[in-house]
Amino acid sequence: MRNRLMATVALSLAFGHGGAALAQSTTPAFQNNGSEAQRKAGNSQATAELFYMIQQLQGEVRQLRGEVEEQRHQISRLQEQAKDRYIDLDQRILDLTEKVAENTQASSANPAMSGSSEVAPAPATRTYRQPGPEELKAYNEIQDLIQNQKKYDQAISRLYEFIDTYPEGDLTVNAYYWLGEVYLVKPQLEQARQAFTIVATRYEDHRKAPDAKYKLGVTLSRLGEKADAKKQMQAVIQQYPSSGAADLARKFLESGQS
Repeated sequence: MRNRLMATVALSLAFGHGGAALAQSTTPAFQNNGSEAQRKAGNSQATAELFYMIQQLQGEVRQLRGEVEEQRHQISRLQEQAKDRYIDLDQRILDLTEKVAENTQASSANPAMSGSSEVAPAPATRTYRQPGPEELKAYNEIQDLIQNQKKYDQAISRLYEFIDTYPEGDLTVNAYYWLGEVYLVKPQLEQARQAFTIVATRYEDHRKAPDAKYKLGVTLSRLGEKADAKKQMQAVIQQYPSSGAADLARKFLESGQS
């Protein structure tokens, strides 16, 4: 009886240890399966986020490429416009030069027109179109670019736009004059010569004409064309003897710069 009782207790203990061992052996399996599922879910979410970020970056790259192409197009268009303006300005200078040459030949052929006086007659004064509010605002903005901000390249572009938008007005002549001034400062002397020549020949009755003729003489001097610069200064004195430009021309000639 005693031996049977001990055997029963031993058997119970054996089953108890076996159940515990079985429980211990099966628990990590469930835990591993759960961890693996969580890891896969985390990887899937990370992949989705990475894909979304790549899509965003690709969209930003496409947008930047579009902006670059648009800027390239704008730069090309501005370059073409500037080229057209230069060509137009050159053509105007050519036309004016031909007219001046024709007038000179006509004066030489007709003694009554040439006369014996050394003082050239003052040009006939015409009435110039006065600016409206928008035109005056645009002109003042350009003056600010030149006088205060010193943004000469931007001012040149705006001056050409102003001349195209508001042709043959009082401030149009001023715009040509300031175009010459800015080119003189840069210095782009050939372009300055062209701008001053337009004012000095085409608009010789305008209030800016004496200053333009004087600055044309200064430009010619800087270009090394001393004889032409001297003639230009003498023309300022003869045509506009009472002007401030004539005083400057006299000082220029007295300084021996020509």
